Amino acid sequence: MSHDTERLEAAGTSNGATEGPEWSRLSPRLLWVNLSMIAGPLVLFAVTAALTGADLQALISLGSLVITFLVITGISTMRLLTTRFRVTGDRVELRSGLLFRSHRSVPFDRIRSVDIEAKPMHRLFGLTSLRIGTGEQTASSSRKLSLDGITRHDARRLRRLLIDRRGSDPATGQDDDVTIAEMDWAWLRYAPLTVWGVGSVFAGVGTAYRILHEMKVDPLELGIVKDIEDRFGSVPLWFGILVAVVITALLGAAISTATFVDAWTNYRLERERDAGFRIRRGLLISRSVSIEERRLRGVEVAEPMLLRWAGGASLSAIAGGLSNSDDNRSRCSLTPPVPREEALRVAADVLAEKRPPTEMKLVAHSRVALRRRINRGLCVLAPVVAILLGLGLWLTPVLVHTAWITALVGVPVVIALANDAYRALGHGVRDRYLVVRAGTFTRRTVALQRDGVIGWNISRSYFQRRNGLLTIGAATAGVGCYKVRDVSVGVGLAYAEEAVPELLAPFIERVPRD
Repeated sequence: MSHDTERLEAAGTSNGATEGPEWSRLSPRLLWVNLSMIAGPLVLFAVTAALTGADLQALISLGSLVITFLVITGISTMRLLTTRFRVTGDRVELRSGLLFRSHRSVPFDRIRSVDIEAKPMHRLFGLTSLRIGTGEQTASSSRKLSLDGITRHDARRLRRLLIDRRGSDPATGQDDDVTIAEMDWAWLRYAPLTVWGVGSVFAGVGTAYRILHEMKVDPLELGIVKDIEDRFGSVPLWFGILVAVVITALLGAAISTATFVDAWTNYRLERERDAGFRIRRGLLISRSVSIEERRLRGVEVAEPMLLRWAGGASLSAIAGGLSNSDDNRSRCSLTPPVPREEALRVAADVLAEKRPPTEMKLVAHSRVALRRRINRGLCVLAPVVAILLGLGLWLTPVLVHTAWITALVGVPVVIALANDAYRALGHGVRDRYLVVRAGTFTRRTVALQRDGVIGWNISRSYFQRRNGLLTIGAATAGVGCYKVRDVSVGVGLAYAEEAVPELLAPFIERVPRD
């Protein structure tokens, strides 16, 4: 593959004719990656056959799994045999497909990102995937141009070739890449402070139960379950529930910590000499993500509740041409969960500001916004209490007691969460940024460049109209809409006019005062 990349570089210096450069192939090592995909299902099938003998149901279930992986392997191998790519003087081209042929051509000036990702099996064979993003948002063109199966050396050289020729801003004047932040293992203390680990526990238990059920195995009849039942079957119900909650929390914390280690090992955030940022991270799956500085529109500081209580936060970039999808939100992560001061330092460094614009005194919203949040919380609590009460009157008095205890505990919790959500509300303007903050379970503070706002999205529900409130959102091309929620009509419109003068003025009808 090295000679292919050298030919590509030579093509980049040609006159741009599409007939000159030869087409290059993916690495033949990808065949071994494809074959390794069926190794696990085959081993599982053999072990199950040896342990269960002629259990037809189990063999059919695992046999279907093996066939599925064989089909996937065949498709991947066909992609290896039919994929061709080349770089001409002004574009990169990709051809693929056997029955349904695809030919994609991306000019250099349309390239928004050039990312490198290597999964464990790819890394084992010295391969990686290079993904070229164009920032297009339509359903037919949102997929990236992907070279899935080239050597690491070729991927790095091709990435540099594409970045140098995509029409980036002039170099920053620095000779080498500058490190803004890198991994500090003291940050590991923030890893358990997420709820995703607990969710993974429930998902894993549900998946295991479904698999055992499909194999006609009753989980309650397993030896380890029977042993636990014999040892602890006589303990009180409340104690069993407490132990289950503690075990689930510990497992969730362990999964969150393992996920943190896998995702952020070898983390490094750099400002490249070609006026861009590069984020490298990953243990099992190695990732390298690039963001053009000229497309940076701002930053977002996220503080999930548990992380906020521990004084932590995470930082993400708001960049044009990357959309607001889940995949791109992950790509725009600039830091893992870190101390809040560190997140603010990185934010100021990335935006080239002395102080982070997210740190400013924001305008508080009217008390009507607090009342709306209390009402929303009570509207969620009331049906839960009503269902428990109805079931209690129908089935057992235990649920009646559960209902009034839930109401007694839930009302103060709702009020506390509503007050926290209200205190989080705020907006303001500082220098060339508009700042928006909201959220209680995850408090988000956004600093958005004012010159990146292309319009305002104003919405008013029936209850907002009755209370003289509105929600106004700053729309940015290729990024999304960042909303100021439940703000008074006059304050919201004045904020929009201050942030981007004359943009909203043609649509405002001024009412004369008596």
